[in-house]
Amino acid sequence: MPQKPSKKELEERVTELEASLEEEKKRAERYLNQLKYARADLENLQKRTQKSVEEALERANGLLLMQLLTILDELDLALEASKTSKGNIIEGVGMVRNKLLRLMESEGVTPIEAVGTPFDPRLHEAVLEVEARDSPDGSVVEEFRKGYRFRDRVLRASMVKVARNPGSEKVKEDVENERGEEREDPGH
Repeated sequence: MPQKPSKKELEERVTELEASLEEEKKRAERYLNQLKYARADLENLQKRTQKSVEEALERANGLLLMQLLTILDELDLALEASKTSKGNIIEGVGMVRNKLLRLMESEGVTPIEAVGTPFDPRLHEAVLEVEARDSPDGSVVEEFRKGYRFRDRVLRASMVKVARNPGSEKVKEDVENERGEEREDPGH
């Protein structure tokens, strides 16, 4: 039979365990404080990064707006010149428009080519469909409002008129498929 530890041994063991427990509590508290500091540092970094991004965007927007203000000034000059002289305002406005287009292209904005291309719902918004025997079926025949891309993203889709050519092979197939479905449908 194992010998029971003496009272003194038990007291020593309890003292050791209490000391060990106290040491672990201190270590846990140190880790908790380190975690709190690390979390605070992370939050501060996130705030600084967000502020830095906002400042960079504000500077970029400011530069773009400064360039737009120059174009606005030129439009104001063209309007003023049209009141006082017989100058060709159309030519002046065309020059300002070209300058604005160059500015937009330098910032990554490009027009979407539409007329003569196949209709693409990612780039075009069809508002009309017209019968056009001289155009391929599904091609864009007219553009009502120009569309633009900003880098790889569609900023605004082109508003277009799309050709429906009754003589094209695709339309003939669609009509034949519709007729076939009607024959197969016992309800007709």
